[in-house]
Amino acid sequence: MRNLALSCLLLTCIGFQSCKNEEKQKEAEAAKAEAETVVGTQCYKAIYEKDTLDLKVNTLKNGKLNGDLTMKVAPSTVRTGEIAGEFHGDTLFVDYTFTTNTDKGKTFKNPMALLKKDKQLILGNGTMQTTMGVTYLVKDKPIDFEKVKYKFDETACTEK
Repeated sequence: MRNLALSCLLLTCIGFQSCKNEEKQKEAEAAKAEAETVVGTQCYKAIYEKDTLDLKVNTLKNGKLNGDLTMKVAPSTVRTGEIAGEFHGDTLFVDYTFTTNTDKGKTFKNPMALLKKDKQLILGNGTMQTTMGVTYLVKDKPIDFEKVKYKFDETACTEK
């Protein structure tokens, strides 16, 4: 009888603990969703010769940014993907995860740096390095924002 009571008490304690863990998990998910709430959206377009780039940037409540970037690069390459990152001073550092119209099954990921100057975002040219399959901008090398192809001008956002 004593073993039965001890077993019931143990099962009850385990039940209460799992309920507490479930509540904590739900609270953490709610906090994460709240932090990822979009508080503002801006759209940009860059045109260089026959290339057109469309950028949509969502500002999240937690200060980070995400959005979509479509790069139509002449003559026929189209890169479509998402950006995610944050500002460090006046420079937006993002990771661009995309697919191309030529390699449908492959996903690529590249870092980008965009300088905010007035109502313009300037896509910088930096030295990239790949280590263990991860590409990143080299910290010791400066990013050039002067001799660039793509300067994004703010435009009105259109729903797709």
